[in-house]
Amino acid sequence: MQIAERLAKETTRDYALRILKYNIIMLELKPGSIVSENELATEIGVSRTPVREALIELSKTQIVEIYPQKGSVVSKIRHNLIEEARFLRLVLENAVVELACDYASESDLEILKESIKLQEFYTENYSPDKLLEEDNKFHKYIFEICNKVQTYSLMDSMTAHFDRVRNMSLHTVKDIKIVEDHKKIVSAIENKDKEKAKAFMTKHLSRYQIDKDEIMEKYPDYF
Repeated sequence: MQIAERLAKETTRDYALRILKYNIIMLELKPGSIVSENELATEIGVSRTPVREALIELSKTQIVEIYPQKGSVVSKIRHNLIEEARFLRLVLENAVVELACDYASESDLEILKESIKLQEFYTENYSPDKLLEEDNKFHKYIFEICNKVQTYSLMDSMTAHFDRVRNMSLHTVKDIKIVEDHKKIVSAIENKDKEKAKAFMTKHLSRYQIDKDEIMEKYPDYF
């Protein structure tokens, strides 16, 4: 697993939750794998209780399955949950990108453009993990522009199945389109063109459907 440092004021339970979720999305904890509370606690460097609490929280979104007296399993990826998560993002992000056309300042646009430059760097010097991280920051900042941070947090807590597939796509598809998508989204926000902003966001969030066959071929055992 990849273990990050604990954040200031982060509870032990929230720290365990963040680390476990990150490693599930990044496929360090593979779909279908059995996980041990004791082993996870030792590796993360916390006691067993916050790990158990984190697994229970993850089970609420069906990313982990808990079997009493037997242990926990990282859920395999289910197409219906991918589609539900994508639907959630589509509804919320289309709404927020429309708001961004009204709220985005020049400094906001510069931050989004700087993010795109970093995405281009990680595309040219290919780093899928960093690219996914910067992709997440890009989308989160659009919510921040519109003062919808809590909405983003709620959405983020429910889209792990879709996020795993986004990660697979970055490791599978050679012709990456997300940076070009982001450029078009920023251009539409800058021009205050709400219809184009929503159209580009819809296409961007639908790329899983375009890449589905390649992803399934590379990761058949994860579904």
